Formats: sequence, structure tokens, C-alpha cells
Amino acid sequence: MPELGKVDREFFGEYIYPNLGADRDDVTLGPQHGVDFGVVDVGEKAVAMATDPVFVMPSLGFERAAWFAFHILMSDVAVSGLPPTHLSIDFNLPPEMTNEEFRTVWETFDAEARELGVSVVTGHTGRYAGCNYPMVGGATSISVGEFDQLVRPDGAQVGDRVVVTKGPAIEATGLLSIQFESLMEAEMDAADVAAATDRFYDMSPVKDALTAAAAGPVNAMHDATECGIYGGLYEMARAADVGVELETEKVPIQPGVREACDFFDIDPWISISEGTLLAAVDPDGVEDVLDALEAEGIPAADAGVVTDGSGLVVDGEPTDHPGVDPFWGTFEEYMGKLQE
Repeated sequence: MPELGKVDREFFGEYIYPNLGADRDDVTLGPQHGVDFGVVDVGEKAVAMATDPVFVMPSLGFERAAWFAFHILMSDVAVSGLPPTHLSIDFNLPPEMTNEEFRTVWETFDAEARELGVSVVTGHTGRYAGCNYPMVGGATSISVGEFDQLVRPDGAQVGDRVVVTKGPAIEATGLLSIQFESLMEAEMDAADVAAATDRFYDMSPVKDALTAAAAGPVNAMHDATECGIYGGLYEMARAADVGVELETEKVPIQPGVREACDFFDIDPWISISEGTLLAAVDPDGVEDVLDALEAEGIPAADAGVVTDGSGLVVDGEPTDHPGVDPFWGTFEEYMGKLQE
């Protein structure tokens, strides 16, 4: 059975990459495995676009689930450094979803979009047999801005410092601890469980990315989603054909993360971490970026360097891409335990 989660580089290279339609001159950044967004040149404006599933988990409560779903959609385009501006969205709703539940989701989307200055420009909504939570559609987020403000995902340069916000396993901790809070409470200290569930609203890198880009200079950014910090840094290095060296002791780790990852027996460094920003920052801009993040209340640290090598080196040891994120298998395993 194929692994759950995002397809690996080999699948992408064999099935997707050779078949990309017409070759157009206005596409300045096209699809690459592990790269968050693409860019089109429209009238000398950079139009960055990213497409993701609409991910709604009813067990979080529909308002909280909608907040997370919206920020997932904004995350990949925000690491372009250009503030999100537009959203195109398709809802393929499960038949059991009520009108009032959808109202909560959509009104939450509306509120978050207004706060970021994002306009919904088109979409589709329907209920269909066979549609199930949490994947209830798809959407494309768009940022329109100047090319000189664009932060390319393949822009990391030798000598750049590697800035990491929030630390590892933010999403894995936030989602698993809320979903399986009752199981954790039976075996863990209440304060540790509360700290783990508090990670939920850390699961957006949008403010991190826009703050860092404005303070810069920042040469590349990446959201540490599937396969976590190790996977994200490996992808950043591969996109720019450089190496990255990481010192894990310098990376901030948020309260509750270690305890939750120990409970679920997952490695925090390779676990999904939506909300963690990885940024390759010009050495002259590191202090400005860290100061700006601190002013916004975002934990961050200079935890590594871009080198003229290749791949990822962690604490002096060459480290390959994890390949498989433990989150998905763990989620399925504990759903079974919850239902026992």
C-alpha cells in the first residue's frame, strides 16, 4: 500500500514533472518537489500562487478547524514574502455537514481573510457522496506584488544564516494533543497536556514569514510542513543546490512538544510542523530579522548556516530527507485507540 501523505520526490519526478502542459514564458517559477509556490509574471508584477487541500477536522470544533484550514492555505504563498491578496476555493462538502456548520467555517474564513487583506475571487461549493473529512476541497491562494520584494524558495546563498521560528513538531503536537487529549490525560501530567494543546494557535507561519521578509534581507523561506524541520531544510538546500548545517541545540522548542512527541512515540524533528518558518537570511540582516520576530512575540533563533556543500548536516552528521512523516500513521493508530 502506498504511504499516506504528500508524494515523494521519485513519484513527483516520474508521474508529475514530465507533464506540465504548455511551456509559457510568463512562468518564472514552476513546479518543483518540496517548493511551496509558483510565480507568474503578469504586467511586470509577480503573481505567486500556491494550491493546497481544504483541511477541516470537525473534532477541533468548526471555528477552530476553519482557522487552521485558512492558515494552511495562506502559508505556502506567504513564504514568497508577498502578503496574500486573493483566494480561489472549492468546497466538496461531506453530505453530513450541516448548513450551520458550513456557516461557521465560511464566516471564520471571511474574518481571517479580512484581517489579512485577502479577497475571495472565485470558487465552487457543493455536497457530494464519497466526500469525507478532513479533505473537503482545494484552494489556490495568491499574492500579487513587486518582483524585488519576492523571496524565491530556491534563493538560499552560501553564507546565509538559517533562522528557525517556534521549533519542531508544532502541528504534530497541536493536532494530536487536541484530538487525543483524553488519552494523554490518562497518562501524562495535566500541565504538559495543556502546554501541548496550547501549540494549536502556533500553527500558522504567515506572520512569521511576512515579518521576516519585511525586516530582511531574506533570500529563501520554507514552511516546515510534512517531514518537519529536517525535511524542510533538506528541501531548501536541494532547491538552491547548496548545503545546510543545523545545530539542534540552538533551535527553540515550545512547551509541551517534547512531552507530546514522547507520548506518541514520534521524532519531533521529522514530524509535520506547520507554523515553523525556515529562513535563509543574509548575515547582515539576521539581527534585524530576529528583533522583528521577537517584537511580534514569535520565538526564533539563528540555528545554522548555508554552505557550499549539498544536502543537510545535523549536528555534524549528514542527514537524508526523512521520506515519510510519522504523523499520518500515528494519527490513524490513535484514532483506532480512541474508538476502542
